[in-house]
Amino acid sequence: MLCGRWRSCRRRRREEPPMPAQVAAAVALPPQPAPQDTGSKRPGLRALKKLGLTEDEDVRAMLRGSRLCKIRSRTWQKERLYRLQEDGLSVWFQRKIPRAPSQHIFFVQHIEAVREGHQSEGLRRFGGAFAPARCLTIAFKGRRKNLDLVAPTAEEAQQWVRGLAKLRTRLDAMSQRERLDHWIHCYLHRADSNQDSKMSFKEIKSLLRMVNVDMNDMYAYRLFKECDHSNNERLEGTEIEEFLRRLLKRPELEEIFHRYSGEDRVLSAPELLEFLEDQGEDGATLARAQQLIQNYELNETAKQHELMTLDGFMMYLLSPDGAALDPAHTCVFQDMDQPLAHYFISSSHNTYLTDSQIGGPSSTEAYVRAFAQGCRCVELDCWEGPGGEPIIYHGHTLTSKILFRDVIQAVRDHAFTVSPYPVILSLENHCGLEQQAAMARHLCTILGDMLVTQALDSPNPEELPSPEQLKGRVLVKGKKLPAARSEDGRILSDREEEEEEEEEEGVEAAEQRRWAKQISPELSALVVYCCATRLRTLRPAPVPPQPCQVSSLSERKAKKFIREAGNSFIRHNAHQLTRVYPLGLRMTSANYSPQEMWNSGCQLVALNFQTPGYEMDLNAGRFLINGQCGYVLKPACLREPDTNFDPECPGPPKTTLTIQVLTAQQLPKLNAEKPNSIVDPLVRVEIHGVPADCARKETNYVLNNGFNPRWGQTLQFQLRAPELVLVRFVVEDYDTTSPNDFVGQFTLPLNSLKQGYRHIHLLSKDGASLSPATLFVHIRIQSS
Repeated sequence: MLCGRWRSCRRRRREEPPMPAQVAAAVALPPQPAPQDTGSKRPGLRALKKLGLTEDEDVRAMLRGSRLCKIRSRTWQKERLYRLQEDGLSVWFQRKIPRAPSQHIFFVQHIEAVREGHQSEGLRRFGGAFAPARCLTIAFKGRRKNLDLVAPTAEEAQQWVRGLAKLRTRLDAMSQRERLDHWIHCYLHRADSNQDSKMSFKEIKSLLRMVNVDMNDMYAYRLFKECDHSNNERLEGTEIEEFLRRLLKRPELEEIFHRYSGEDRVLSAPELLEFLEDQGEDGATLARAQQLIQNYELNETAKQHELMTLDGFMMYLLSPDGAALDPAHTCVFQDMDQPLAHYFISSSHNTYLTDSQIGGPSSTEAYVRAFAQGCRCVELDCWEGPGGEPIIYHGHTLTSKILFRDVIQAVRDHAFTVSPYPVILSLENHCGLEQQAAMARHLCTILGDMLVTQALDSPNPEELPSPEQLKGRVLVKGKKLPAARSEDGRILSDREEEEEEEEEEGVEAAEQRRWAKQISPELSALVVYCCATRLRTLRPAPVPPQPCQVSSLSERKAKKFIREAGNSFIRHNAHQLTRVYPLGLRMTSANYSPQEMWNSGCQLVALNFQTPGYEMDLNAGRFLINGQCGYVLKPACLREPDTNFDPECPGPPKTTLTIQVLTAQQLPKLNAEKPNSIVDPLVRVEIHGVPADCARKETNYVLNNGFNPRWGQTLQFQLRAPELVLVRFVVEDYDTTSPNDFVGQFTLPLNSLKQGYRHIHLLSKDGASLSPATLFVHIRIQSS
């Protein structure tokens, strides 16, 4: 049974002019088969034609392929063939040693950026022998390394740069329904083993396994024969389209549609308005219903008469307007004029690392990737380098080293490509006075006017400036000489919690410690709003706040403050910035859960961005809203100076969240190389918030069906502090003998979760889209 406001009979329709019978007949007909593509007998090119780019010269050149030189180092520079696949979604590339087919492709939708010339660390270091006009870099989302390439000619390089740009633009513009259509035709092309544009039953069975469903042979053959109108044991043309339509049917959506549309099988604007009101849509009006019909209805006759067919209804529910995430929250919608301390700020720890903190490589590309994910506070571990040039690496380990000035250049070039709001450079300074002066010089000369070097004119100097006031500016977090003396007059280092790290990592060389205890006047002068200070105890209330002081706490010390002085810690964080970082004992760069720190109002909750997992899913979910700008306004209970909120004692339940997990669509195969490997999916809903709210509940698993599994199970949660809650939807492949395998997830704040029937668009472990994979759920949020 489906959720909703049930009635024993169909709802009474609002008074409206009767619909002409001929119009009803025209728009209520079953969907007509898609016209056959006479321009090509190859299903793969039909799939590419759906992108509208088969005649584009750049795309055609990519289809023919190019021999591009892949650059890894000064000595590893190999020529390889790269060719766009006919699906228009993936690029095949040659390897010296053949591997599994999935290891020979990358997907266009996983590309973060395409850069021309020597615009990557690899090409700057190793590509000097090649003209910049012949060079390009493909940067990927997630952990995949950059692909640095050199084309035989500048024009061929431009063909790939332009072609990839066009493909990415077209993919971004595709609706979910178009993505699904394109996706199924790509698999159809792969299943057509002899490429004759006809599908035998054996090929249909292969197609079903590819799309992650193990259908009973008798049922599959019956479906096959129902579409085989020529009765020749082959499906072709319109028969294939009919089979795909039957395969892609959504009975649960049809049931909802028919409940509101009645006998004529179309939705009038007033009937669609009734659906929107039942959904709990804010601002549901007749004008809004009419606009949705114009936006999503495919049938021109229906659109002209302000009617929505089943296809239009499905288009709407698969669109951003029908998603679980409130579309109004995908742009900057919060007040950005409050002090910095009133925001959660996306923050990275050991930003320079691309792997573990023991022997992993350091790279400026790690900063570029962090900025691409909306990060606004990055860390620079600065050490003495040769030739008077400070370097960045994880000290006293085998991690590789990069130049401080190269990192600052990466900040200049990439810090504001995604978000215009301020970036904080958290300096962990292990350099002597001379190289500190060199750091200050690089900061000033490279960043120029971006760098904040003096306080802004402000009507309230007792508060930090706002993100709006600091747009496009870079702040330095470090020690400030005038305020850097402790009670015994000793100049402190700006190592994060020095005594804690010594306990965790061992006492450092005496010479390095002496250097770290000296602060260069030139570097000190650049610290304006983020003066690093040690927070040993929380001050009593009468002491005036010090808004320009920033404390750095290990996760262990932060938990101690939360446990022993919860409300006092929250009040402290209402006017001062606090940065929390992982314990040094996390040798593999594992993360801690950031939720506990957010519960107490800590703004700079620093995580290892290079390490995927549920912790980074929570971070991505927290900063998914407000335009993904890296700043999210804290709830009022964490901003008020005299707040009484305590996350350990949040009070009685205020909100009931009810989620009915209905179906899933087109879940990805976990092992593409094994045709018979089909997932047994289950759905888990996790609540992350104050300790009393944290919970997880899951459905049963569905055997051998990742294509269109059905559950219809209801999960309910009682929430005490809903303003802090993140909801994480997880799909796993059930396994009786070992831990379940991750399939996909999506995380978002409860306050951005829309009610009613919603699609949840799943993401991979690295945060990349798994389109067209979705969950279909019904959500109800009731306040006490």
